[in-house]
Amino acid sequence: MKIIRLLVIASAAVLVMACGPRLEGSPEVQALHPNKARVDSASYLLGVNFGSMIKGYGFGELDYDLMVKGMKDFMKAKGDGRDSAFVKQFKIDPNAMNTFMDEYLQQRRAYVNALNDEKGRAFIEKFLQEEGAQKTESGLAYKILEPGSEVRPASKQDTVWVNYRGTNIDGSEFDKGEGIQFVLGGVISGWTEGMQLIGEGGKIKLVIPAELAYGERANRGIEPNSTLVFDVELQKVRPFVEPED
Repeated sequence: MKIIRLLVIASAAVLVMACGPRLEGSPEVQALHPNKARVDSASYLLGVNFGSMIKGYGFGELDYDLMVKGMKDFMKAKGDGRDSAFVKQFKIDPNAMNTFMDEYLQQRRAYVNALNDEKGRAFIEKFLQEEGAQKTESGLAYKILEPGSEVRPASKQDTVWVNYRGTNIDGSEFDKGEGIQFVLGGVISGWTEGMQLIGEGGKIKLVIPAELAYGERANRGIEPNSTLVFDVELQKVRPFVEPED
């Protein structure tokens, strides 16, 4: 994982800047050094970049005091990492970092997947206790708010227009749209199935388990293995017509 080496470099750079520059040379040479405002801005932006990598790779909550200690140990270490004397200056061998981090992130992913699965199943179980809530054989939970007309999608090749709002089970919104057009078979299977339960003008709440949504893939504000909630209004249906030979 090259990203781990980038984390080390970013950490060291942040530490150097946070400690403040020790300028050497003549006044003329020192004048070429970036002023404090630019050093502070660079320090902050490196911190943002560092935080982005931690969040993006799913490291979870870390001990930031130990992170600072690791940065300090790296900065004061003597040598270039190619000899045993260098390694002995650290609590953990830095050369084992990539292997350790790979295993750590795999364990984190397993935990997040299992936790989201557990939460999702509990959410669906509670939702099904609401009046009017139902579940299909595939596991899709739903509640028809307005059935709409008799004009319904009947094929994955049909085109629909919808207004919708998508949230995680904690209520946080990850997406919304008005007048969105798509072919029914081109979206997650929970949507494909759910849209066929109402007609034009109908409204439905869909609670889609992970296996009918994005599974273990994360996607724009959606964690892996997440159960998703959609409030959808079906505006229009255009049935697929087989092209003439």
